[in-house]
Amino acid sequence: MAAKPLLLSIGAATVGGFIELTHGSSFVSPHRSQLTAITPVILIGTGFWTLLHGLNVGKARTKYAELAKKDGEKDVDERFMLPNLYAQGTSKHVKAFNCVQRSHQHIFETFTTVVLGGLAGAITFPICTSISTLAYAIGRYYSSKGYLECEGDATKRSKYPVARLMWYGLLGNIILGTASCALVISDGGKIMCTRAK
Repeated sequence: MAAKPLLLSIGAATVGGFIELTHGSSFVSPHRSQLTAITPVILIGTGFWTLLHGLNVGKARTKYAELAKKDGEKDVDERFMLPNLYAQGTSKHVKAFNCVQRSHQHIFETFTTVVLGGLAGAITFPICTSISTLAYAIGRYYSSKGYLECEGDATKRSKYPVARLMWYGLLGNIILGTASCALVISDGGKIMCTRAK
């Protein structure tokens, strides 16, 4: 991964977290429970979208298997159908299906970390974490859309520049979640008690 997303994420999370921690208490304290709930709402919405997006894989499996049969490819059912996650081979139909499958599978490589970092970060930094989680969700959508639309040429998957937000959101949630855990541990939980008032 390039250094630029990492440095931007570290900078944004550090500055945003510092401002929220030092100057946000007058705004955050009276609205703590509502603000803390924003991140889980975004995560639940992203999880539901992931479920719906998975339906595209099933449709594509059938579509590209039928096209492969129509073009006279051999052993289509063995190569395309379940339990195979990805289709076997190098034909244009295999590549097209595998890009659709990748659009869904790629979500699972980052989603768990985003969820854990987001839930931990929302404890101490509810505003910054909700922004970071929203950036991830928007970027994730466009990253998957790029894979879905590339028709077998994976080099075209990055046609939406906003898809990069996924990486910034992922890194932001890692940083904010880690910082939140460090503050809660080092403070002996006092940060939770004082903020709850």
